[in-house]
Amino acid sequence: MLRAGIVGLPNVGKSTLFNAVVANAKAQAANYPFCTIEPNVGMVAVPDDRLKVLAEISGSAEILAARVEFVDIAGLVKGASQGEGLGNQFLANIREVDAIVHVVRCFEDDDVIHVSGSVDPVRDIEVINIELGLADLDQVERRVERARKQARTSKEAQIETAALEKLIPVLNEGKPARQVSLTDEEEALIKPLGLLTRKPIIYATNVSEDDLAAGNAWVEQVRTLAAEEKAQVVVVSAQVESELVELPESDRTDFLESLGVEEGGLKSLIRATYELLGLRTYFTTGPKETRAWTIHAGMVAPQAAGVIHTDFERGFIRAETVAYTDLVTTGSMAGAKEKGLVRSEGKEYVVQEGDVLLFRFNV
Repeated sequence: MLRAGIVGLPNVGKSTLFNAVVANAKAQAANYPFCTIEPNVGMVAVPDDRLKVLAEISGSAEILAARVEFVDIAGLVKGASQGEGLGNQFLANIREVDAIVHVVRCFEDDDVIHVSGSVDPVRDIEVINIELGLADLDQVERRVERARKQARTSKEAQIETAALEKLIPVLNEGKPARQVSLTDEEEALIKPLGLLTRKPIIYATNVSEDDLAAGNAWVEQVRTLAAEEKAQVVVVSAQVESELVELPESDRTDFLESLGVEEGGLKSLIRATYELLGLRTYFTTGPKETRAWTIHAGMVAPQAAGVIHTDFERGFIRAETVAYTDLVTTGSMAGAKEKGLVRSEGKEYVVQEGDVLLFRFNV
C-alpha cells in the first residue's frame, strides 16, 4: 500500500489538509506550532470514476477502491535534525513513507501566524530540505564508517561504501540524495537507511480559495524550484478541501466549478503521487465486487496477480485481459469476447493502465 507523509513548517495547513482528505481524520488543526505531536495516520480511497462504470456493467454488489495511507507529521522547524521541536522523532516517522508531500504556504492571512514572520515559500522549502539533508548526512557518515571496516572482507560492503561515498559530497553541498545516480545493487544496499532526501517529493502549494484556479506568484516560485529538483507541484487549498468535506457529493462539482477548477486537491494530489512513483491501476470485476489494484509500471501479469495474493503469482497460468475502454464500449464481457477484444495473456504480459483482468491459476 502507498504511504505518503505530509510535512512542512508549522501553520502551513498540513493538518487542515490531512483532516479534509482523510475520512474521519482526527488530527487537530490549531493555530500554533506542534499541535500534532504524534503522527496521525488515515486511509484514503483513491478517487476513480471507472470503478462505478465497471460495477454497473458487472452488477457488482460492492465497489472497493485502491487505498492510500496519509501520515500527518508534526511541523518541522530549523534545527529539527538536531532535535529542535522534537525534530528527530518526527524525522524518524518520515523515513517510513514512500513519498513526501511537502505542504508550502502560498497564502497571506494575518490571522494565521507564520513561524518566520512572513510568507516566503522558497525560504520555507529550504529550511525543511536543509534539515532533511542534515539528518541524511549524519546517518550516511555514521554508516560509512562501519561499511568501510566491513569492506575489507565483504564485497557487498564494498559496494555499499561506494554508494555512500557518492552521497556524502552531494549532501554536504545541501543537495538532496535523489540527485545521485546509483546502480540497482547500490540502491538496494542503502534502502534500509530510509534516506529522507532520496524519497520522491511533491510540493503541495497551499493557496487561498481565490488563487486555486490560477495560482499566484508564490506558486510560480515553487514551480521554478521544483523544476530544478525534478519534483512535482500540485496547487491545493486546504480551506477549500475543508469546505468540500461538508458538502453533499452532488454539490461538490458545482462548488469546484464556481472556483474555476475541475477537481479537488485530493484527486490532484493522488494523481501526482501515482505519476511520481510510477504506479498504475488495474481492475477486477464481477457480480461480487469491482476492485481497483495498484501496481508499479512494468509489472508482468504474475506480479500483478501477486498483489491480490501470493498464491495467485505462484500458481499463475494466464490472465484474461480486456482494456477498460473496450469493455465499456461493448457494454459487457460477453460483448467484448464476441468482438475478440478479450485476450489470453501469459507470464510475460506487461499489465497496462486500466486493464480489466481475470486470473487463472493453480492452487
